[in-house]
Amino acid sequence: MTFALFDAPSAEPSQFVGFAGNQIDRQSENRADDCVEKALADPRTRLMLLGDGRICLKLDGGTFDPWYGLAESEAFKPRLGEAVLLGFDASGPILAASAGIGADDLPATVKAIDYRSVYMQGLIDPAALGALAQGAALLAWNASHRFCSKCGHASETRAGGYRRHCPSCGADHFPRTDPVAIMLTATREKCLLGRSPHFAPGSYSALAGFIEPGETIENAVRRETMEEAGIRLGRVVYHASQPWPFPYSLMIGCFGEPLNEDIQPDLGELEDCRWFFRDEVRQMLAREHPGGLITPAKGAIAHTLIRAWVENGI
Repeated sequence: MTFALFDAPSAEPSQFVGFAGNQIDRQSENRADDCVEKALADPRTRLMLLGDGRICLKLDGGTFDPWYGLAESEAFKPRLGEAVLLGFDASGPILAASAGIGADDLPATVKAIDYRSVYMQGLIDPAALGALAQGAALLAWNASHRFCSKCGHASETRAGGYRRHCPSCGADHFPRTDPVAIMLTATREKCLLGRSPHFAPGSYSALAGFIEPGETIENAVRRETMEEAGIRLGRVVYHASQPWPFPYSLMIGCFGEPLNEDIQPDLGELEDCRWFFRDEVRQMLAREHPGGLITPAKGAIAHTLIRAWVENGI
């Protein structure tokens, strides 16, 4: 085995996927329990307003602005008692909070846009998109973990949303990230792509599935590919990862080497699964396929995997 660290590019592939551009200093190890209260007292604090899988974006000429001053945010009735501290940048503290008004009640100058559309359309810069992934994941985790999993008592938010404490039994709970393996099975000539019923018309993507307890990333890639497509894999290599705020996952992208070619798709999971040759996939990436078939949009880790294989022969 060779040691590839010093042969790796200075900018790893994960830097070029959606939701990966977060530049906030999280100060995770230096958070007091009253850090949100201190941030709310700081006039420099900026707020990101989220809710129901959407972010409130201000229309500023031809661009969108995701940031609100504290006074400016009052019109949206933010739930500041449940706000989370994302961290700090050169301008001061940064919080994320749920908006207290619905999309129908927003002024004409503000649009509530779903996270997926925000990243697919490039509506905000990469740093803000990364902050969105952090804020959405933390708010979702706190909302779904209001009660202690040890004794069932209501828990309390601590450390700016990075810990929940149970006053009854004393247990502490910390935000979770669900690891998901996403893999492109490929030879030098062709790759395996599938489509689920909920995909956009004509869209094909890499296969994916949650990593299970006690399982390595590589074995999860092998298991999921076998379960979904009946393809056995030999070598598996890691390529890139992506924060995925739906609700708090980490997509771990890999390539897998097939040991057989006869596909046996799990039609309970997939609508279709097939081999695609490189030239056809290149047409799909360029949105020039004669049959209207496409790959996931730029920014998705599946797109990164597919493009790397098409362009570099990985």
